[in-house]
Amino acid sequence: MGEKAGSPAERPYFKVALNLPHAGRVVRRILVHLPQLDPPTEPLIAAQRLTIELIEMLDPCMDLDENPSGPAGKRLRDRAAATGRLLVAQIELGNLGNDRVGQCVRNFFECLELGQEGADISLRAGENPRSMQRPF
Repeated sequence: MGEKAGSPAERPYFKVALNLPHAGRVVRRILVHLPQLDPPTEPLIAAQRLTIELIEMLDPCMDLDENPSGPAGKRLRDRAAATGRLLVAQIELGNLGNDRVGQCVRNFFECLELGQEGADISLRAGENPRSMQRPF
């Protein structure tokens, strides 16, 4: 975990080993915690589509309950992170975030070994900066 609260490079974050099966489980939670709007907005539809894309991307890892070996795991991690960033952009655009969605986003990035990015990007997805769940 980081040591100080200051610049982004110094902000605390949870350092977690790559865990793509758990990242897939966390993404399923994001889908559940996105708001249900009637009628759905374009950003909500895009966010749901990106979340489903992530679930499908990570399903093989959940089925095997392990990361792909070697470079394949890193490539999958990079693809999932890129899609996760697009998801957060849609959440932010549509004002779809809330504390629970933000926590899930942070957990998702932590599982991708991107804890520092997760600690920052989760705030854009609605995580309460004073949440007891956040690293300190």
